[in-house]
Amino acid sequence: MTTSTSQEFVSVKGKQIVGPDGEPMLLKGMGIGNWLLPEGYMWGFRRANSPRMIDEVICQLIGEEQARVFWRTFYERFFTREDVRFCKQAGLNHVRASFNWRLFVTDDYPRRMAGMGWDCLDRLVGWCKEEGLYVVLDMHGAPGGQTGDNIDDSWGYPFLYEDPQSQALAIDLWAALAERYGDEPTLIGYDLLNEPIATHFDRQTFNPKLEPLFKRMVAAIRAHDPNHIVFLGGAQWNTNFDVFGPPFDDKSVYTFHRYWEEVTPALIEPYVAFRDRYDVPLWMGESGENTNAWIAAFRELLEANDIGWCFWTYKRLDTDRCVVSIDKPTGWDTIVAFAEHPRSTYQELREQRPPRAVIDQALGEYLENTRFESCRVNQRYLAALGLQTL
Repeated sequence: MTTSTSQEFVSVKGKQIVGPDGEPMLLKGMGIGNWLLPEGYMWGFRRANSPRMIDEVICQLIGEEQARVFWRTFYERFFTREDVRFCKQAGLNHVRASFNWRLFVTDDYPRRMAGMGWDCLDRLVGWCKEEGLYVVLDMHGAPGGQTGDNIDDSWGYPFLYEDPQSQALAIDLWAALAERYGDEPTLIGYDLLNEPIATHFDRQTFNPKLEPLFKRMVAAIRAHDPNHIVFLGGAQWNTNFDVFGPPFDDKSVYTFHRYWEEVTPALIEPYVAFRDRYDVPLWMGESGENTNAWIAAFRELLEANDIGWCFWTYKRLDTDRCVVSIDKPTGWDTIVAFAEHPRSTYQELREQRPPRAVIDQALGEYLENTRFESCRVNQRYLAALGLQTL
């Protein structure tokens, strides 16, 4: 168990998140999507919309071993010290590192806590420590699947809530992360499950299972780490707080997500009422993918109600609806066409695979374009977030 004193850490005091000095701290952050859990829409893909489906496309294009090289390079370039420095200079105070459990656990039996995800997080935490930026760890894809949709890299069903082995693995992973980072003040805390229980599943069956699982996760974390915050997200894509009873941990923050709705006080009223009822802090852990005017209006509503925020997402391909945009590589439309076309037989693969020169050009340029120094900063998006344009 960590022996550090709580005064070193970001913590909670009543309805407030407070800094190490005990003073209120308004969280202003960006989610690092697509880095440790790629999503198809960020690549221009619709059919190949989960990490393993994207990996299948890459393997079909260049082979399994070269795909391993591709992904290692991707993890090294997509989010780097330069990105961290830029986030800090722009005026953000934290990033939300969204990760897939598969990068931290082996495929063998019994499973072991090992994988390139550990090195990625170690580098991130080290850079953020040096630059003065905080980190939230976000289990975006949990064993078995917490949403049952593409965003958790699941098999199309929220098996997490029915499979004891998946639950044990998710709990063990949080315990291992808490043991590794329990003494690290750069960490704000642990966002236990991203957007649990999609709206298209039976909420009467699944919703009652969520808070008990959270309690088990928190107990495992607290065995190693009494200092950091735990972030608890509501059911139905982090919108439904009816699944919660009274707070069960004294360093809890309750987190909600809202997308594509009219920005009025009614949008956040249920969460504000929950905050007032239980005297706990709130954090808007994800929103975005909208116009600059909408982003500005929602941010202003949150800040007027003393709610910290973390918008989505920091970087993706060919868009102005994020902080920095990756330029579309030469030949990328050909890669997208291959990903979108049926490839269920080897004949279809042979017929649809682009020429290798086109593949190598497009994938190589994509990896180069993901570097911060190759990206385009969306100044109006920064302005909508109330940040310093750079």
